[in-house]
Amino acid sequence: MLDKAIIETVGQALFQCLKDRTVMAPLTETYADIDINDAYQISQVLLALRLDAGETVIGKKIGATSLAVQEMLGVFQPDFGFLTDAMWARDGMISTDRLIAPRAEAEIGFRLHKSLQGPGITGQDVLEATESVVACFEIVDSRIRDWKIKIEDTVADNASCGVFVLSEEAISPSGLDLSSMKVIVEKNGQFLSEGLGSAVQGAPENAIAWLANTLGEFGIPFNAGEIVLSGSLVPLEPAVAGDHFRMTIDGLGQCEAHFL
Repeated sequence: MLDKAIIETVGQALFQCLKDRTVMAPLTETYADIDINDAYQISQVLLALRLDAGETVIGKKIGATSLAVQEMLGVFQPDFGFLTDAMWARDGMISTDRLIAPRAEAEIGFRLHKSLQGPGITGQDVLEATESVVACFEIVDSRIRDWKIKIEDTVADNASCGVFVLSEEAISPSGLDLSSMKVIVEKNGQFLSEGLGSAVQGAPENAIAWLANTLGEFGIPFNAGEIVLSGSLVPLEPAVAGDHFRMTIDGLGQCEAHFL
C-alpha cells in the first residue's frame, strides 16, 4: 500500500497530465506495492481536482468488461470511474486537441430514475432502476504512457476516461433483451466491427450490477438521474482528427462520433 502523501502526489500528477495532454510512466512500474485500494484513492484525488476546476459528476462507467477489450489492454478484470459534465460531447463533435491517444468503443448507456447502492444489487435491480437505455460511444484515453496499463493504472486514471457521446434516442429497457442486441460499428463509412450485448459480462445490466456492488464497497451509490456506461461490446479502435464513427444497435438506433 502507498502512503497518503504519495497518493496525493500521483493524483495531482495525473491531473496535470490531463490538463497538459502529457503522459507519465505506468504507476505499476514506479510503485511496485500499489494495489486496487491505492488506485481508487488516487482516482479520488484526481476527481476532486476536476471538481475543484468546475466539473460536476453526472455518472459512472465500467470498462474492460468484454474479453475482446481485456485482451487488447492486458487488463483481465473490469475497471471503474466517474463521468463528469465536461466529458459529455453532446453534439457528437470531439476535439482531438483535448485528448492524448483516443480509442473509440461502442457501448450501451443506462439512465437511472432510481438510486442504487450495493452490495446485493442484481441485473434485474438495475433494469428496474433504469429509465432508459441509449447507444453510446465512449472515447477512452490514457494518461499512462503508450497505454501500458494494468488494472491499478487504469483505475487510478479514472478508468482511462476521455469523453463520451450518447444517442438522442432513449428507449425504456422494459421488455428488451439487452444481451441479444447486436451492434455494428462503421469507421469512415466502412464496416469496422460488430458485437452483442452478451459480450459485456453476459448482459450489460450484469456489468452495471457489478459496478454498483463494487462501488458499494467504498460507500458510493448510483444516484437517480445519473448515466452509467456498461463497457464496450467491440474491440477498441484508435481515432484521429477527421475520423467519423457510426454505431447501430438493434432496437436502440444510431450514435455518431466526429473527430475534429
